[in-house]
Amino acid sequence: MATRWTLGGDAADPHRLAAFWALALGYVPEPGYDEPDGASIVDPDGVGPAISWLRVPEPKTAKNRLHVDIRVAGEPPWDWTEREAAIRAKVDVLVDAGATVVREERYGDDTGRTVLGHVVMLDPEGNEFCVA
Repeated sequence: MATRWTLGGDAADPHRLAAFWALALGYVPEPGYDEPDGASIVDPDGVGPAISWLRVPEPKTAKNRLHVDIRVAGEPPWDWTEREAAIRAKVDVLVDAGATVVREERYGDDTGRTVLGHVVMLDPEGNEFCVA
């Protein structure tokens, strides 16, 4: 049996990051967790790990050593046109919620075409993540 775990992070504004990531992942605020210097979100289906943030005084200063990849395109085999549309739609939602696009990474598919692989983004506090 796997061990249940939670992902934790530091934040200048934990409630803002919790709201952003709840939108990004389809999560909800953790019931009963109401702290002024912390926030936590959970998978409403109880499958994924909880994610929490604690307020810290220092700003982010370096690249993440660990980041979240949001997989909106499903699993292969892909229709590359539909996959790109799903990625771009999610990116648009996240930009509207305060994220920033850093760059697009493109791959060669099995026919030799270049297709969208993933989009590297920053959350509202500058933490890197990818949408694929």
